Amino acid sequence: MRAQQKHTTLFLLTRGTAAASLLLLASCATPSGPRSLSDSTVAVPETWQNTSEASVTRPAQTSAADNLSAWWTRYDDPVLTRLINGALQTSPDIRTALSKIEQSRATRGVTKSDLLPSLSAGADARTSRTKDHTTSPHTTTSGESYSASLDASWEIDLFGKNRQSLKAADADLAQTEQNFHAAQVSLAAEVATAYVSLRSAEAQLAVVEESLRTRAETTQITQWRAQSGDASALELQQAVSTLEQARASIPSLRQNIAQARNQLTRLSGLAPGALDQLLTQNTANAGTAYSSRIPKSDTPAVAIPADTLRQRPDIRAAEYAFAATVARLKAAERDRLPSLKLTGSLSLESLRAGDLFDPSTTVASALGSLTAPIFAGGRIKQNIAIQNELTKQSLIAYESAVLTALTDVENALVSIQRTTERITILDRANAAAREAAELAAIQYEAGQVYITTLLDAQRTELSIQEQQVSATADYTNAQIQLYKALGGGWGNVN
Repeated sequence: MRAQQKHTTLFLLTRGTAAASLLLLASCATPSGPRSLSDSTVAVPETWQNTSEASVTRPAQTSAADNLSAWWTRYDDPVLTRLINGALQTSPDIRTALSKIEQSRATRGVTKSDLLPSLSAGADARTSRTKDHTTSPHTTTSGESYSASLDASWEIDLFGKNRQSLKAADADLAQTEQNFHAAQVSLAAEVATAYVSLRSAEAQLAVVEESLRTRAETTQITQWRAQSGDASALELQQAVSTLEQARASIPSLRQNIAQARNQLTRLSGLAPGALDQLLTQNTANAGTAYSSRIPKSDTPAVAIPADTLRQRPDIRAAEYAFAATVARLKAAERDRLPSLKLTGSLSLESLRAGDLFDPSTTVASALGSLTAPIFAGGRIKQNIAIQNELTKQSLIAYESAVLTALTDVENALVSIQRTTERITILDRANAAAREAAELAAIQYEAGQVYITTLLDAQRTELSIQEQQVSATADYTNAQIQLYKALGGGWGNVN
C-alpha cells in the first residue's frame, strides 16, 4: 500500500507586521465622501407656499381616506378606472420594470455567493500505449491511471469588504423596486392625462357641432331674408362663411380623438383600436354642460412636505442609490486591508479503477494565506477616489430629486388655484355670451340689428365654451399632476 501523504502549508503574517501594515495603510487614507443623507444641503420647508386658498385643503396629517394608491377612483369614472388598472398590468414599461427587479435580485445572489465557500470536483481516466522500436519484434506496453479530486476555497471576509458589496447589492435591489413603483406612478398619470385629452377633444367636438346647428339656422334665416329682399347677398355670404369656418375645425378635433385613443392603447400595451369599444362608453360624469364630459373630483388633501418626500418612490430610489454608493466606497477602502484565503484539496490517484477509493491513494492538502497590498500602482487609491466622487454625485442626485418633488407639488397647487379662478370667470362670461347670442338672434329676425352683430355674438359664445372645456381639462390635468407629485399610484408608505 502506498503511504498516505498529507501536506499542510499555512502562511500567516505576524501580529507586529499586521499592525505595521495597518498603520501604513491608515497613513495613506484619502478624503472620504458623504456617508449620510444628513450631509445634504437641501432644506425641506415645513409647509407649502400655495395652500392658502380655498381650492386646496390642508389637513394636519395625511389620512388613509385620501387613498393615494388608487387616486383615479376618486373621479368616479368606471372607464378611467378600467384603463389605469389594465395598463398597470399590461404596459410594456411595467413589465420591463418587473424584469429589472428579477435581474437585480439575481445580481444580488451572485454578490452573496462571494461570502460562501466554493467547492468543485473532478475526475479523470487516462490510457497510454507505448511501442518500443529498439526490440525485435517491437514490444508494446500499455497503462491506465485514474484520478478524482475535490477542491475547496474560501475567502474569509475579515474586514467586511464582501459584506459591504452585499449591502450595495441590497440597496441596488431596493432601488430597482422603487423604480418599478415610480413607473407605476408615471404610467397612471400618463393614462389619466391621455384620457382627459380624449374627453376634452370629444367635448370640444360637441361644442362645435352645437354651434354648427345654431349657425345653420342663422344661415337659413339669412337665406330666407335675402329671398324676400330684407337681406343682401353680402349678409348671406357672411353667414355661410362663418358656418363653414366652424365646420373646418371638425377634422382636426376628430384627429385629436383618434390620436388620444391610440395613445391610450399604446400605454396599455395594446394595438390601435383595441380599446375603442370601451372608450365609446361615457356614462360617468354626464351632464348638460359640455365640460362635464371631462372627469372631475375634489382636490386631494395635501400633507406636509416631509410626508410627501417619504411617499414618492423616485426619492426613495435616490436614497437607495446613495446607500449603494456609500457601501461601495467602504468596500473600495477595505481593498487596502489584508485578506485571508483558505484553500484545500483532496485527490485520489490509482492505476486501477477498483483501487481508486483505497485510503492509501489519498493525497490531501490545505493552505491558508494572509495577504496585504503593498504596491498596486495607485489602483486602489484611484478606485477609492472614483467611488468617493460617485458618492458625491448620488447625494447631488438625491438633492435634485427632492427639489424636483417640491417644485412639482408647488406647480400643481398653483395650477389648480389659478385654473379654478379661470373657470369661475369663464362661467360668468359664458352666461353673458349665451344671453347676448339669444338677444342678437331675436333682434336680427326682427330686423333691428345687422347680421354681423349676430355672427359676432355667436363667435364669442363658441370661443368661451371652447375655453371652458379647455380650462376644465387643465384643472383635471393639474389634479393629476398633483397626485403624481404626491407620489400617488403605487401604494401607501410602508
